[in-house]
Amino acid sequence: MSYTIYLVEDDKNLNLILSTYLQKEGWEVSSFFTGEEALNAIKNPPDLWILDIMLPDIDGYQIIKEIKETTPHIPVIFISARDADLDRILGLELGSDDYLAKPFLPRELVIRTKKLLERVYKTPLELINIPPYSIDEKSRRVKKGEETINLTSKEFDLLAFFIKNRNQALSREQILKALWGEDYFGTDRVVDDLVRRLRKKMPKLNIETIYGYGYRMIVVWI
Repeated sequence: MSYTIYLVEDDKNLNLILSTYLQKEGWEVSSFFTGEEALNAIKNPPDLWILDIMLPDIDGYQIIKEIKETTPHIPVIFISARDADLDRILGLELGSDDYLAKPFLPRELVIRTKKLLERVYKTPLELINIPPYSIDEKSRRVKKGEETINLTSKEFDLLAFFIKNRNQALSREQILKALWGEDYFGTDRVVDDLVRRLRKKMPKLNIETIYGYGYRMIVVWI
């Protein structure tokens, strides 16, 4: 399947290299070099954003806020020369789905992009009901009655993983590998933060904390 990707990177040489690698996968890539250009493109959303944090005019954190306000379900990969856990967690807080620290191999970005697209746009299952919530995997939308609950792409991935493995004890490492991949480098604090955010948006979910291990979502009826 052909996907549309928006690449926001101010380094023209790096932008060209990454665009070339991504286009070789059959994806349609639109390149942007400033935050202002990216903001103007939000009204015509892609299937995925690849977004540099450090831009000359507007930082990537401000851009992702704008993206998630209008299209919370569209996945975002952050790329940055900064590699602190704090930056990763802040990116996750704002709705990013992955984080690549520079320098990285272009092929690594391609692999992460492919895995993320497959996960987000995989063939959906049926409509799932966990009262009082209704979860539609096809549209990746969650409702509580008539109210739509806006989950980020990563929050929905976590919800879907809990549903798939309902009533099972899941370690933080299992969740980390399932949502971020085997090659993720960082602490499992991002898992705790993601669970906290999901609980806040869907407080009626019965997500148990297994101290020193991980989590379990109890589902009596689906």
